Amino acid sequence: MTFLVASNILLWLAFLGVTVVLLGLMRQVGLLHERSSPMGAMITDHGPDIGDKAPEFELPDYFGRPMNIGGAAADGRSTLIMFTAPTCPVCDKLFPIIKSIAKAEKLSVVMISDGAQDEHKRFLDNHELGQIRYVVSAEAGMAFQVGKIPYGVLIDPQGVIRSKGLTNTREHLESLLEADKTGFASLQQYMSSRKNKAA
Repeated sequence: MTFLVASNILLWLAFLGVTVVLLGLMRQVGLLHERSSPMGAMITDHGPDIGDKAPEFELPDYFGRPMNIGGAAADGRSTLIMFTAPTCPVCDKLFPIIKSIAKAEKLSVVMISDGAQDEHKRFLDNHELGQIRYVVSAEAGMAFQVGKIPYGVLIDPQGVIRSKGLTNTREHLESLLEADKTGFASLQQYMSSRKNKAA
């Protein structure tokens, strides 16, 4: 009988110990979550910088219609250039999000892609472009020195690059627009500025 009582007491002590440790861990996770900053689109290229004039191109879109990329926008809207590929699974998932953001923010969107003709056809057969223009051009990707995709570049109506970065998620895409609205080149620059003010 004494052994049972002692074992019960030890079990309760162990349970209380585990509970205290678990509460401590939950508190630490909460503090880490609070202190960690949200990650926006990461700038990974060495091409034209934010604040520079965007390279200008006169290119036909996929359907042969002439269009200008870069330079001042005739319609007075900002332009989101998305560098993608028809075989990129992340680009495929992002496409509906790009359409949704373009409509909500009243942006012109140009998707610039590269690859084999049959791959582009297959991609376009599976996606309704709407107002989005689709361009096949390796030259434009080289001019912006894009190394990884999907990559977004936001250009203002005057043809100046306002933000850019790797865009794997909706949050990354939205961070390009937020960077433009806040006047900071990137979310990382904004967080760094806040830390410097606090110091």
